[in-house]
Amino acid sequence: MCDAAEKDLYAVLGASASDSIQQLKHRYQQLALQYHPDRLGGECSSEAQYGVNKFLEVDAAWRILQDQNTRRQYDLQRRALELKQDWPVDSALYLEDMTWNQDECAYTYSCRCGGGFNISEKEVEEETQRKQQDDEDEETEEEAHGGVVVCCDTCSLSVHVTGLTLPSLTTK
Repeated sequence: MCDAAEKDLYAVLGASASDSIQQLKHRYQQLALQYHPDRLGGECSSEAQYGVNKFLEVDAAWRILQDQNTRRQYDLQRRALELKQDWPVDSALYLEDMTWNQDECAYTYSCRCGGGFNISEKEVEEETQRKQQDDEDEETEEEAHGGVVVCCDTCSLSVHVTGLTLPSLTTK
């Protein structure tokens, strides 16, 4: 079940953790009918291969979520992974989605609370330099996704800002 903990089995079924077993079963049955290999007619296309892989993924998710004990164990593993996060991130966005504020020399993005997320030009430059250094060193999968967590200046929400390696910081 280690591999399953890395993948959101509820998302595989198009469901949520709060769904009842009957709701999960219904979603499983719909997806199993849609992607079952017998329905693909024995085709050897990439589309057929995708369908088979999707069916196997849906079936594996259902095998874990259908049983109360394995579902509980899976839910506990998911919760443990959530608690291990360095920082709770509510959303992700790209630097290019943010607005350049010339007066503050910072990129800004409005929060739903009315506050804002701000990242200074200096922080962007530092992250760009760090990313370039990582590119020179052997890159791990985690480092490849890079970015900075920015907190709202009013509430407790935070976003993960990526895409910090802009070609030129002077073209704002």
